Amino acid sequence: MSTELKSIPRFKANIWLMLLSLAFGLYPALSLAQSTLQWFNQDRPSAQAIEAIALLSAADTDGLVPSDYNVAFLRGAFESALQGPPLPSPDIARLDVALTASMERYLHDLRQGRLDPLMIHQRFKAPPFEYFDTAAYLSAALMANRLPEAVRLAAPQIPLYARLRDALAQYRELPDWQAWEHPLPALPGNKIEAGQTYPGIPMLARRLIALGDMSADTVVPEYYEGALVEGVRSFQERHGLLVDGVLGKTTLRELEIKPARRVRQIELTLERLRWTPLLQAPRMIVVNIPEFVLRAYEVKNGQFDVQVQMKIIVGRALNTRTPVFDEDMRFIEFSPYWNVPRSIVRSETIPRLRRDPAYFKQQGFEFVTGDGTPLNTLSADNIDALERGELRIRQRPGPRNALGDIKFIFPNNQNIYLHHTPTPELFNRDRRDFSHGCIRVEDPIALAKFVLYDEPDWPETRIRDAMSRAASRTISLHQPVRVLITYSTVIVKNDKVYFFPDLYSQDALLDKALQ
Repeated sequence: MSTELKSIPRFKANIWLMLLSLAFGLYPALSLAQSTLQWFNQDRPSAQAIEAIALLSAADTDGLVPSDYNVAFLRGAFESALQGPPLPSPDIARLDVALTASMERYLHDLRQGRLDPLMIHQRFKAPPFEYFDTAAYLSAALMANRLPEAVRLAAPQIPLYARLRDALAQYRELPDWQAWEHPLPALPGNKIEAGQTYPGIPMLARRLIALGDMSADTVVPEYYEGALVEGVRSFQERHGLLVDGVLGKTTLRELEIKPARRVRQIELTLERLRWTPLLQAPRMIVVNIPEFVLRAYEVKNGQFDVQVQMKIIVGRALNTRTPVFDEDMRFIEFSPYWNVPRSIVRSETIPRLRRDPAYFKQQGFEFVTGDGTPLNTLSADNIDALERGELRIRQRPGPRNALGDIKFIFPNNQNIYLHHTPTPELFNRDRRDFSHGCIRVEDPIALAKFVLYDEPDWPETRIRDAMSRAASRTISLHQPVRVLITYSTVIVKNDKVYFFPDLYSQDALLDKALQ
């Protein structure tokens, strides 16, 4: 068996082996007595068979690929069976099995995605999927004569999925794809500001109108001003850019991205949503890495009630990326110690201490022995012991502490957590990948109130007091809160489609895996 076939889950591999055998006439002859037909009334295709082929043909509305389900072959074969002379019983049985196999694979892909997330997220702790018996599900839908409804319900039942589906149709049907036929002219002086001239104004206006950032009846000005500036501001807001109305290099680069690439971006996001457990708990904290945003919400009747939303800082794209995973928050540490990770100790802390001994005291560091005894003296011997791993180093609670004054702990083998920061000015940046992998939160008090909502002994005044004390204190949560770190480069909010840069090249990796 080829490497490619081995990478396909066993369920899919079995189907494709059967379909390949069928295509080459190798599948064992079946008789009507050997199999109960699902798609034929005697020797003619049923209405539900025609319905099923139409559903498979429209698989691309969910970002799936109709050819994955052998649609062309099935459509031709069933049209012949419907209009031509009656088929022999073995041929009917083969076609019945083939359509069943394609529908089962389609339902599986809608429910759980085309591939296992472990294929692209080596450190992703995939949630256990509820067993989905595609055969039983399909049979029940056919018996009830409710196939289209069953297909609709197999897809994720979350508002974002439906909105992205609509966005996919919207971007496939943009009224003026020709607006991207030629590149926009280069920017004189690297940027165009309000009131300046620019030879690309007509083409720029066409693109903004096509994308919905400018009204179709806008009178295009001669200079870069008025409605054009506001259209660029709208575009910048929807693409995670600095919203200043200045047409600079970064904005121009995003404007040059063709609609077909945006379509693919939405398709990849739909695939991710099929294996992202956004409804697994009644109260959840969800981090979206490319968006640099955290949302804390309650799930009520399948709907999201967002109670807290804030900016975040994530791991550097170059070398300390924040992983995608899923765990329960179980503890909060007020006025935390920062136990400096070994990777940072070796690459940053030891070189800095040897170069600048005053750094030790300035940062509030202390060494810690194997039995937990703190050592507040900097010496060459202690630095050498730290390098050998005989001592560790930590930062005491205080205004310089790298974790700020609160730490939200969801135990995981990556040692990732949420925390505040002594440098809140970084939240004003548009691109916020500055950390060593952990996630810094803009409003820790709002997050603590969400996490401690059912703890009457922890009102906001007590939270603030615990954060301001110099003594570290850890509390256990009576009700753990699910934390989900996700990666979505497209979202829809307030009826607008927002695109974000592929910060960690995860879209590119997923696209390659799906190819």
